[in-house]
Amino acid sequence: MLDFFTIFSKGGLVLWCFQGVSDSCTGPVNALIRSVLLQERGGNNSFTHEALTLKYKLDNQFELVFVVGFQKILTLTYVDKLIDDVHRLFRDKYRTEIQQQSALSLLNGTFDFQNDFLRLLREAEESSKIRAPTTMKKFEDSEKAKKPVRSMIETRGEKPKEKAKNSKKKGAKKEGSDGPLATSKAPPAEKSGLPVGPENGELSKEELIRRKREEFIQKHGRGMDKSSKSMKSDAPKEKGKKAPRVWELGGCANKEVLDYSTPTTNGTPEAALSEDINLIRGTGPGGQLQDLDCSSSDDEGAAPNSTKPSATKGTLGGMFGMLKGLVGSKSLSREDMESVLDKMRDHLIAKNVAADIALQLCESVANKLEGKVMGTFSTVTSTVKQALQESLVQILQPQRRVDMLRDIMDAQRRQRPYVVTFCGVNGVGKSTNLAKISFWLLENGFSVLIAACDTFRAGAVEQLRTHTRRLSTLHPPEKHGGRTMVQLFEKGYGKDAAGIAMEAIAFARNQGFDVVLVDTAGRMQDNAPLMTALAKLITVNTPDLVLFVGEALVGNEAVDQLVKFNRALADHSMAQTPRLIDGIVLTKFDTIDDKVGAAISMTYITSKPIVFVGTGQTYCDLRSLNAKAVVAALMKA
Repeated sequence: MLDFFTIFSKGGLVLWCFQGVSDSCTGPVNALIRSVLLQERGGNNSFTHEALTLKYKLDNQFELVFVVGFQKILTLTYVDKLIDDVHRLFRDKYRTEIQQQSALSLLNGTFDFQNDFLRLLREAEESSKIRAPTTMKKFEDSEKAKKPVRSMIETRGEKPKEKAKNSKKKGAKKEGSDGPLATSKAPPAEKSGLPVGPENGELSKEELIRRKREEFIQKHGRGMDKSSKSMKSDAPKEKGKKAPRVWELGGCANKEVLDYSTPTTNGTPEAALSEDINLIRGTGPGGQLQDLDCSSSDDEGAAPNSTKPSATKGTLGGMFGMLKGLVGSKSLSREDMESVLDKMRDHLIAKNVAADIALQLCESVANKLEGKVMGTFSTVTSTVKQALQESLVQILQPQRRVDMLRDIMDAQRRQRPYVVTFCGVNGVGKSTNLAKISFWLLENGFSVLIAACDTFRAGAVEQLRTHTRRLSTLHPPEKHGGRTMVQLFEKGYGKDAAGIAMEAIAFARNQGFDVVLVDTAGRMQDNAPLMTALAKLITVNTPDLVLFVGEALVGNEAVDQLVKFNRALADHSMAQTPRLIDGIVLTKFDTIDDKVGAAISMTYITSKPIVFVGTGQTYCDLRSLNAKAVVAALMKA
C-alpha cells in the first residue's frame, strides 16, 4: 500500500499528488529535497526518512521529479515498474503544458491524472501477483528424464578417448581385411553406440543410415588419412627431382627456379597487404573517438599511400567525425556518458577519493544528465565534467555551516562556556590542532580552558601543558587587563574522562572562560570499550560542537572511520536522540599535493562541513576550506 505519490517540477511547483495512507507528504519530500536533490547525492534512487522509504525518478528533459513513498517494513516489488509507467504516461499526456517552460502555464494547467494513476497502480499490483515464485521442478518433469535416448546419442565431431583408442586397435588389426567383408559384419549394439531395446525403433531409417556411415568413417578413415598424407608428402619430392638447380660458373641458367619469394603487388607482399586490409576494416568507432582528442597514428601512416580522392575523403571524414562528437540538440543517454564517466571515476580514485564514493558521484551525475538536451557546440566530456564540478562544490558546502565565533558570542550572552569536543583515531593530530584552534580563538579575544581528558596516552597531559605555556607567552595576562586567557585543566592519568570534562565545564563557568576545548584519547573505530567511553563523555556533558579530526592522507579508510564513529556514538549513547559528529577537522593537508579526495569522501559520507584545515606545524597553519579551490585541484589532470 502506497503512502503517497507526487509529481513536482525542479522549481518547486507541485503538479499532481496522490494521498494514500499518509495524511501529508510535505515532510518526507522536503527531507528528500534537502538531503539528496540539493546536495547532489542522487546516485541511489532510494531515500529513507523515519519510517518511510522514498523512491524517486528525475526527468531532466522536462525538469520533473516523480516521488513515491511507502512504509519501510513493506517489500513492494512493483514500485519501480509503477514509477516508470507513471513517468512515461504523464510525460506523453501533458507534453504540451510542460514544454512551455513557464511557471504560470504550470500553475494554470489542469493535470487530471487520478484515474490514469489508479489504473497503472492496479496493473502494477496485478503484474506482481502474476509473477509469483514457482515451485522447484522435479526430476520427472525435467528434459533429461523425458528424453533418455537422445541424451546418450553422440553428436558429430565428439570422439571419446576410449573409443578413439579402440578404433586405432581395430584399424591396426583389420588393415589387411577387405572393405566389403568389414562392412558386412554388423557391430554389436553396445560398441556401436546405439541404444539397446525396443526404443531403437524410435529412430528413423535415415538416422540409422547416418549412424552406420559415421561408424564406417571412424573405423576406416584413419587409413585413408595416412594414405592421403603420404601422397601429399611425396608430391614435393617428385617436383624437386624434376626441376633440380643448375649452376654454371657461379651464375644461374634458369633464374625463375631460384625465385622463392612471395608474390608482390606494387612492392608490397600480398599476404601483408591482405592483413593490412583486414586491420583497416576492423578499426571501427574506436578510431573516431580517439580522433576527437588528437589525430591518430593510423591516419598519419595511411595518408602517404592514399590517392588524392581518398585523401579528400579522409579529411571530410575527420571533419564529420569531429562534428559527431558535438552533441547538437540531442538528449544525453547512458551510453553517451558511459566512457566519460568511467574515466572520471578512475580519475577521482587516483585523487584519493574512496572507491564507493567515486562510483556514487558518477552515478549521481549520470542521473542528473540523463535525458537532458545539450547545446549545439557542447561536447559530452565538457558537459559531464562541468556537472561533476558543480556536484563536488555542492558536496563541500553541506546543509549546516558551522560558525564558531557567532555561536561563542551567543553562549556569552547566556553566560555559559561554549564546549567543543575533539575525537578521532590515533595519531591524526588532535592535540596539535586543538592548540592551533586555541591560538585562533585567543587572536579573536576569547579566553580558552583546555581540558586534558586523554588520560590513557603517555605524555598527553605534558604535551597540552607545553602548548598552554607557549600560548600564555604569546597572550600574557598583561595584554588583557590581568585576565588569564588560556589555562589547562588536568587531573592526571587513569581517571574517568567524562568526569574530568564535567569538572572542567563547571570550572570554566565559575571562572568565566568563554570556550572549553576537550581533548580525548585517540581510539580505533573498532575498539568497542573506548567507543563506549567516548559516547558516555558526549552524552553526559552535551558539548555544543563535536569535531572529528581526520587526516587528509587516507582514502577508503576515511569512510570507514566516520561511519563507525557515528554508528558507535548512536549505539552506545544513553540519550533518546544520540549526539553525532557535527564537523570535521582535516589535518596534514600540506602533505598530499593535489590528492585532496579525502575531503570529498568525508563530507559526502556524513553531510557535515569541514570546519578547519591543518596545513603545517605552527599555530598559524590553520585555514578554512575553500570548496572551489579543492575542486579545481581535484579535477586537475
